[in-house]
Order: sequence, then structure tokens, then C-alpha cells
Amino acid sequence: MPTDLPNLLTISRILAIPLLVLCVAISAPWADFAACVVFGAAGITDYFDGKIARNRKIVSDFGRMLDPIADKLLVGAALMLLAGFGRLPNWSLLPAIVIMLREILVSGLREYLAGLNVGLPVTSLAKWKTGFQMGALGTLIAGDSGAQVVGLGFLPVSLIGEIMLWTAAGLTLVTGWDYWIAGLHHVSEREAAAAMDSTKGPGARP
Repeated sequence: MPTDLPNLLTISRILAIPLLVLCVAISAPWADFAACVVFGAAGITDYFDGKIARNRKIVSDFGRMLDPIADKLLVGAALMLLAGFGRLPNWSLLPAIVIMLREILVSGLREYLAGLNVGLPVTSLAKWKTGFQMGALGTLIAGDSGAQVVGLGFLPVSLIGEIMLWTAAGLTLVTGWDYWIAGLHHVSEREAAAAMDSTKGPGARP
């Protein structure tokens, strides 16, 4: 049900996006720090909604549908905010593009394979990718100005976020390729099975 705790946590991830946009748009040190907190809290719900659902055995179709949507909405909004407000230093727009394209690729593969009743399980490397990605986005959202609010202005926060974003992009390419190969494998199997059935003909013996 949509009112179950895991689903409420998933929904909260979507509801956090307008607040995130507002904080980044204010462009003040305290707002940058608040935006980082909002994004971090929303990202943490991604871990707990799945964990609670599994522990309480309340996995639902609604949750399975909404969870990946909420993830991609949050990540997409963060990337567009960073790009739109000039918060991606140097060439960091490139890994941001890679991450966005990978999300679209995997979404398309999952949608197609779902019609074949085939799932794409999340790999361990993909979980590491998600960790670096969320950490990078949160760090870049805070930026050097947000770090000053909590007395961490001496740290090169933007540079740290940039390095993490490039790392996430590298993992994104690897995991995206793995998912692509897995998708092609299922498609090839289906086409081979269809070709075999067509050669048998309606009156052929098995």
C-alpha cells in the first residue's frame, strides 16, 4: 500500500526535490548547506525503504514501481541544478552527462525486459557506483560555501566532489556496459527461441 512506511520513505524522496531546488536557488552559504542536508536525507531513505520492506516482508508492486522512479528523479534534479546554477567545476559536466545517459539506458533496458518477465538485478559494483554518485552530488551541492557553515571551509570540498563525480562516472560506464550486455543476452536468447519455433512449423514434430 502507498501508506506503508517504505513507500512513504520513497514518496518523501520525491517531495524533497522542490525543497532541494529552493535551497540551491537561494544561493547562500546556509542554503547550500541546507540543500546538502536535504539531498543527503533523501538519499538515505533509498537505503532504508528497501531494508524495511525486506525485513517486514511488505514489498509491494507500488514500491517496486516508484522506487527507481524516485531515485532517478532525485539524481536528475540534482544534476540539472548543478549544471543550471554553474556548480559543476571545470569539465565535470562530462561525467554528469555520462551518469544521466546511463540512467536513461538502464531504464529503457528494464522497461523492455520487464515485458519479457526478465529482471536486471543490481550488482555490487552498481551499489558502489550509487554510493560514489550520491556522495559526489551531495558534496557538490554543498560546495565550498556550504562547507564554511560548519567550519570546514579549509577543505577543497568542490574538488573532492569533482573527483567523486568522475569516479562515479567511471563506475557508471562499467556497470552500464554490464547491463547492456546482459540485456543483449536476453534479447538474443529470445530471438533464437523465436527462430527455432518458426523453423519447426505448425506441423513439425518437436
